Amino acid sequence: MREQDTAAGGQETEPDVQGSGDSQSAGIPAAGRLEGTSYDPTGGPGVHHWQEATITRPGLDDRGDVFFAAVEMTRMPMILTDPNQHDNPIVFANRAFQDLTGYREDEIVGRNCRFLQGAQTDREVVAEMREAVAEQRPLSVEVLNYKRDGTPFWNGVFIAPVYNKDGALLYFFASQLDVTRRRTSEQAFRQAQKMEAIGQLTAGLAHDFNNLLQVIAGSLEILESSLQDDKLRGHVERAGAAAERGSKLTRQLLAFARKTRLEPRRIDINRLIDDFGNMLESTAGSRAELQFHQRRRLPPVMVDPVHLEMALLNVVINARDAMPEGGSMTISTRIATLEPNGLPGGQYVALSVTDNGTGMPPHVLERATEPFFTTKGTGRGTGLGLAMVQGFVQQSRGKLEIESKPGQGTTVRLLFPAASEPAEEAADISPEAGGSPPGDTSARQTETILIVEDSDDVLVLAREHLQMLGYRILVASNADEALRLLDQPSAPPIDLLFSDILMPGSMNGIVLAERVRERHPDIAVLLTTGYNEDLVAEARAPAMDVLGKPYRRSELAERIRAAMNRRHSSRNNPRQPPRVNQGPRHEA
Repeated sequence: MREQDTAAGGQETEPDVQGSGDSQSAGIPAAGRLEGTSYDPTGGPGVHHWQEATITRPGLDDRGDVFFAAVEMTRMPMILTDPNQHDNPIVFANRAFQDLTGYREDEIVGRNCRFLQGAQTDREVVAEMREAVAEQRPLSVEVLNYKRDGTPFWNGVFIAPVYNKDGALLYFFASQLDVTRRRTSEQAFRQAQKMEAIGQLTAGLAHDFNNLLQVIAGSLEILESSLQDDKLRGHVERAGAAAERGSKLTRQLLAFARKTRLEPRRIDINRLIDDFGNMLESTAGSRAELQFHQRRRLPPVMVDPVHLEMALLNVVINARDAMPEGGSMTISTRIATLEPNGLPGGQYVALSVTDNGTGMPPHVLERATEPFFTTKGTGRGTGLGLAMVQGFVQQSRGKLEIESKPGQGTTVRLLFPAASEPAEEAADISPEAGGSPPGDTSARQTETILIVEDSDDVLVLAREHLQMLGYRILVASNADEALRLLDQPSAPPIDLLFSDILMPGSMNGIVLAERVRERHPDIAVLLTTGYNEDLVAEARAPAMDVLGKPYRRSELAERIRAAMNRRHSSRNNPRQPPRVNQGPRHEA
């Protein structure tokens, strides 16, 4: 009994003897032992299959019995190697092994198994297999091998020794199994989990960071308006520009996390490219030859045009940077038909950007859409460009595809489902929709705004902004306090509710707006948030305007005036406002 012939519980394993006399073979059953980390085709640790064998007829010339036929008929690739010869060559390979690898028998027999290895083969796994052969012990591993045509595949390998009746090592047996599909699925699942976790983390950070930026940017704006010293104003302006860059960064984080608020419209992608062409050519630079190949009569798509322009610009910037010495870049459109595979099947519009730049090796391509991953030098990129693009495309119910090879360039393809229904017209939030323009302060002296904000710093800043704009202000720190204030008989008439969305307490800003409209339908509503949840990004609040943080005083003035004007317009053209479904509660 050899040292390894012991079951998992410490008990010695009795040999499994088959046949008799000169036709006898014996093996040591696995007995539930794990020989490694490879996928087991039996669905778990083997019990009855042999981990080593002892035979009485060691030759390979007798191929006339049913057992040899079974070995050639099985779809499980198998080989035998001879460790007693130099370099442990393969001495037998069944037909399934030839099918798996694409090599002919005369290209296999006589060679060491290393001819299946390639650039990405894990050398530690190879060393582990060599140690197992040297120590004459079974092993189960998964290793990246390559077929005859260069195609990589994950190979689930089980190796085990074969002895003669005197205990001398004769052969090493190896079975193979192509586990590429399982490995790919597991990798995709782990990647999806990782990206979801990163998305939740970055979205939460963006929410808190936007509140901080709101206080910083707003305070700088107030300070700048009161300074007379040009030198001090210069310092404030630079600080304000840095805050704006921080705001842009958080918008990219939210786009990656698919938490940005989109305003999809029915658009013609070709027309958007035509209108945006000058900007694209300027971005591509003088060293790149930019070409447009657009398919005529494309079906429309439902996307947010502003975010699509930003996504296309990011892809063009990446293509430009991949061609430091110049090159060719092509923006093209076409119709694609997709089979159901995580997305609904049907007709899609494909927007592609192709360059003939440096391309990406596989290990870079795998991480191309990860946030903060970049191969550019310090200060030349945040690593959020493609992450933002993917987040936007997925939130638009589309798909992002990237094809790239080193030295052959890259194609980034954005696929959006073709629109089948006309888009609803977006609410008109322009000052011209009725009422007073933003610059008119005469009406403001009699208008009252209720601010609902749980952050003391943001609340103080919003109150100061609105008071400087000429409005009368009431404040509340949560939704319950706001409703109590509205229900007081002595409370002055409220013209507009300006509320944060995420707040502690029994309800969020969406639900508060619903309750206010039920009790006081004449009150206008403007919501604000540093974190646009899915309930906002979709059809959660169809008749509510949402202002993202951080905002400037001029933006706040325009959006409040627009909300007030819609209220005046609805009074002149009364109609039943759409109801908003109750949303989740956000506790402190």
